[in-house]
Order: sequence, then structure tokens, then C-alpha cells
Amino acid sequence: MIKFIRKKIKKFFREFLLYHNSSLEYRAKVLTLVVAVNQKITPCEEELLYQTACKIYNQDEERSEILVETVKEYFQKIVTNNGLDFEHLIFDVEKETKAVKRFAQKIDIELLMEFQKCIDDEEDRIYQLRVIEFLADLKERYTLAQ
Repeated sequence: MIKFIRKKIKKFFREFLLYHNSSLEYRAKVLTLVVAVNQKITPCEEELLYQTACKIYNQDEERSEILVETVKEYFQKIVTNNGLDFEHLIFDVEKETKAVKRFAQKIDIELLMEFQKCIDDEEDRIYQLRVIEFLADLKERYTLAQ
């Protein structure tokens, strides 16, 4: 129960309580783009999402959980059409990458490619690959611009 309350408080005050909140939000948006391709988060994707978060934050469990919860929040907004859709999220990621060029370094293509193994439908897999290629292009374009 205490863990649940702590999670809700951190979710609500994430912007004020977290060090480098904008970086975490950016990473969450990138991961959401990859997992939201098939309009559901499969158990395989959820497991991989936790593993990826732990790799990103070097086993910092608290920060990893917040990243995963943020991805789920963005995903829920997309699925329920609650002020965010997939295309808007793509434009948002591109805009933030252009504005804060160091964010481009936070796009880890190898980690994102691991999500390919979780998709069974060939069309969804191709769509996800196109999204990852778009992110790779963003990374290349704005990493060089620094």
C-alpha cells in the first residue's frame, strides 16, 4: 500500500521530484513510440520494457519503475485518444530532439530493436521497424549537429 501511494505521489509531482525529469520524459516518449505500434503492450514488450529501463538507469529500480509507468501513461493516452495520438507523439519527439540536441544521444537503437522480437504480425513489425529507422535518422541528424 505504501509503495502504491509513493508511486502516485511521484507520478503527480514527477516534474519537481525527479532529477533530469525532461530526460526521463523524452526516453519515455521514444519507448512509447516503439511499443505503441500495435496498439497494445504485450507481456513480452512489458518484460522487455522493464529490462530496458534497468539497462538505461543502471539498475536504479525506482527510476526504472518511473520510466515504465511514464511509458504506460503515454501509451494509455494514445489508446484512449486522451489528448495525444501516435502522430502527435512523433512530432513531439522530433521537436524535442531538435530543441535539445543532447537528447539524440539518448536514442539507443540496439535496445529499441530488441522490441522487434515481441511482435508477431508482419505488418506491425515493419511499421515498428520504420519507427525505429525514423528514430535512428533523428539520432544521426541531431548528434552530428551538436
